[in-house]
Amino acid sequence: MKKYLFGFALVLSGLIMSGCAKVPQAEVDGANAAIELARVAQADVYLSAEFAAVQDSMNAINAEIETQKSKMFASYGDVKLKLASVTASATELEGKTAVRKEEIKNEVNAAIAQLQTLAAENLALVESAPKGKEGKAAIEAIKGDLSVIDAAAAEIPALLESGDLLGAQSKANATLEKANAIKVELTTVVEKYNKKN
Repeated sequence: MKKYLFGFALVLSGLIMSGCAKVPQAEVDGANAAIELARVAQADVYLSAEFAAVQDSMNAINAEIETQKSKMFASYGDVKLKLASVTASATELEGKTAVRKEEIKNEVNAAIAQLQTLAAENLALVESAPKGKEGKAAIEAIKGDLSVIDAAAAEIPALLESGDLLGAQSKANATLEKANAIKVELTTVVEKYNKKN
């Protein structure tokens, strides 16, 4: 009888010990470090939706860890797998952020080149626009708009240089839109004038 009680006590203590599994702290720390590296790389700025998804996954894992802690027989096998996935996703996000930043820089540089071309085209159109009484006032107004566009275009490289890529992108897109609108307006005026003459 004593043998059976001793054996039962061993089995019971084994179950209790296995139930007291430890939180995979090294894996938790690794996942948090990977998320922080992604944040430092500005994934939260340039790939905000993907970063938020990784952050949400980590929050869900932390909630699951708390749930497991409250159980008598905690199990962290599934948690470890999820932590490995979050770590991999955060690390991948860090690399994707660098690629996204480069894409934005290229896009902004292309917009700067396009703005330079448009500036030259718009000046040529201004020169060929009708210079009558009504036309003179309109041309002066357009020249004023073109100076504003030139000033805005001149600010874009400084924004790029300071690292404000999204600001540079936004300004480049808005300036490009205005320059194109003026080109369309000037082209229409010049074409109408040329048809009359």
